[in-house]
Amino acid sequence: MLELDDTEQFRDKDTYMKDHQFIPQAVLFDMDGLMLDTEGPVLPFWHKAMADFGFSIDEETLFKTIGIPASSTKAMLLEKYGKHFPYDSITEEIIKMVQEDIEKNGVPQKPGLVTLLDHIDALGIPKAIATSTDRETALWKLKRAGIEGRFSIMVCGAEVKRGKPAPDIFLAAAEKLGEKPENCIGFEDSSAGLQALAAACIKSVFVKDVLQPPEDVMKTVWRQYRNLAEAVELFG
Repeated sequence: MLELDDTEQFRDKDTYMKDHQFIPQAVLFDMDGLMLDTEGPVLPFWHKAMADFGFSIDEETLFKTIGIPASSTKAMLLEKYGKHFPYDSITEEIIKMVQEDIEKNGVPQKPGLVTLLDHIDALGIPKAIATSTDRETALWKLKRAGIEGRFSIMVCGAEVKRGKPAPDIFLAAAEKLGEKPENCIGFEDSSAGLQALAAACIKSVFVKDVLQPPEDVMKTVWRQYRNLAEAVELFG
């Protein structure tokens, strides 16, 4: 485990030890970039589609799209490029390229995913997915990643009023599992997702994908790991 600086996260040693011994009663998972290696590979498709329509996108703007719902991405890009920006046409082209790539190559799992899921299932701890992706696309990705049967509960971006970084999606997932937020942990790779967990008062576990969140977001993180398998230690 990559330990956070105790002085940044905890007020005193007693608080640290109490939190360190916390055993989750339910587990909430982001999907893209956390369980599935789908965010890094899509970035070149953004560059190609933007160029096809006569636009370019800088890395800072592109990274801001990670972990947020499509509606938020659209609003951000319309503000940046103007109201005539062909967002729908560009995203249609991106979706087509992503679908072709996935149909050809499948969806890679992130390292340690099955190890962690098997451990959680063996302990009988309930789990859910909380993803900004729409339900149809999420189910399609999960099937092609070979884990469509691993989750009975899933909450998707269009099914809550506010997307990440608002807490709604994680609160809804915890409710569907019948568990209080403070008894859950949430796995995330994006800044928006970590902010959403903090707002929901859910302990966050960060596993880096393509982007390191800013310092103020990292200060909200409860635990961080290099891969999902390392997080097995959280469950005793």
